[in-house]
Amino acid sequence: MIWCENFLSPIGGIIVAADERGLTTLTFGEYENENPSEITNAAVKQLEEYFKGERKTFDLPLSPKGTDFQKKVWSELLKIPYGEVCSYKDIAEKIGKPNASRAVGNANGKNPLAIIVPCHRVIASDGKLGGYSLGLDKKEFLLTMEAKFK
Repeated sequence: MIWCENFLSPIGGIIVAADERGLTTLTFGEYENENPSEITNAAVKQLEEYFKGERKTFDLPLSPKGTDFQKKVWSELLKIPYGEVCSYKDIAEKIGKPNASRAVGNANGKNPLAIIVPCHRVIASDGKLGGYSLGLDKKEFLLTMEAKFK
């Protein structure tokens, strides 16, 4: 069973979805038929705190779907501190694949748990924002907000 709940954030509507193990999806949009669960309720509460600058880390069970490589990248993203950034190359090196910067970028683009798995904190080696599957305006907003509340 999949449970879904909507959350209206400062950067738009967010769909929060979970299965019995944990969060499966956090993406922008709106879901027509909400059916919340304890997990989605907790996620919405923690997102509210995050956007107010009151929460720096999330404490939620996660259940993302992806390849082993993607999951390894996403796990490493969870280690990037609030308000800080690192490069795609840094992540590639940390997972033991120093020449896999592009693959790390692709895994970031497939991250199903935006914000909670903070792919927005990964930038290009030259300091430019790089890409963001949800839009560079959202990435810039999140990084600016985190810098403000850091």
